[in-house]
Amino acid sequence: MSDAELKKRLEEAGRRLGVREAEHASALEAARERAESLRERVAAAIDAFHEAASQSGAPQLRVEVSRARPDAKHLRSVEFDLQRGRHRAVVTVKSRGEVTLVGPFRSGKEEGPCRSFPMDAEPEISAALGDFLERFLDQAATP
Repeated sequence: MSDAELKKRLEEAGRRLGVREAEHASALEAARERAESLRERVAAAIDAFHEAASQSGAPQLRVEVSRARPDAKHLRSVEFDLQRGRHRAVVTVKSRGEVTLVGPFRSGKEEGPCRSFPMDAEPEISAALGDFLERFLDQAATP
């Protein structure tokens, strides 16, 4: 196959897949907005954790909160994660209207446990988010 034929073939695939995925654009944008909102809440809470840990004499207890990005596993989802060393937790927002809290787990190990909620279930998500973050921080700060 020549370079020109390859280019034409992939242009056609891009158009075909682009048309298919375009119908999901608004739901994916809603998922992105929800993920950004959750990420801001989590980052603010982690900043408070960092401050309290530092004031208590343990400034080494640092956790990274990633930017929101396209999900690595699900085409129509957005995710961000928390990481300290090999300890991870992931927040995934799916365009079908679901928020999933994954972990905590250790990198290289099977992900889980997972809890999923409807995207608009704010009281349930808020309640679960605290438990989720605290479990992650306890595991990530355990030698």
